[in-house]
Amino acid sequence: MRWHLTDIIIDKASEPKARLLLAHGAGAGAQCEFMQQLARQLAANNIEVWRFNFAYMQRFIDSGKRSLPDKMPLLQAGFMQHIDNCPADLALFIGGKSMGGRVASLLNSHPRVQAVFAFGYPFHPPKKHSWRTEHFAALACPLFIAQGERDAFGSKAELTDKQWPAVQICWLTDGDHDLKPRLKSGLTQQQLIAQAAQFCSRKIDEVLLAKQ
Repeated sequence: MRWHLTDIIIDKASEPKARLLLAHGAGAGAQCEFMQQLARQLAANNIEVWRFNFAYMQRFIDSGKRSLPDKMPLLQAGFMQHIDNCPADLALFIGGKSMGGRVASLLNSHPRVQAVFAFGYPFHPPKKHSWRTEHFAALACPLFIAQGERDAFGSKAELTDKQWPAVQICWLTDGDHDLKPRLKSGLTQQQLIAQAAQFCSRKIDEVLLAKQ
């Protein structure tokens, strides 16, 4: 079956060390403010970012009619097409915001993917205990997660006693699911997004160094 390949938005880095194929969350597309800010910060850390919309989001952008996200196999197929379409001139990493990060984590065994990054991983729906971590025990490559401490989809308190061999979590002080801290923390969302991008950059450096 042929899938319609959605457009790519490229955020170039001056001296790119790697390429990150970055997917959006369930409710806002590749051009939302969060995704733009994150892509800018990643590019400032010498990571070339390729953003794209899943097909259901592109349909909403084109028609103005909102719909629920496609089922996981369709989301994975769309993401996979973009992986296969990426040139091989740079080391390839994949990831996403929330749902996009979850989809990326399910494609961890793709031979071209060096590691996966999730920005606010949806460990479970808010106030529900249906965990989305069954595949974590058998990951073929590292999964790095930048998570707000107060994230309703998986907070620091909920995850203190959980660990998986291939998963590393960077906790962002007082952040929620959109990496927004409360005013009283003295921090801003922009600062936490910058910290998430720096964490991503450090981990890419580690992965590339280990491959040499």
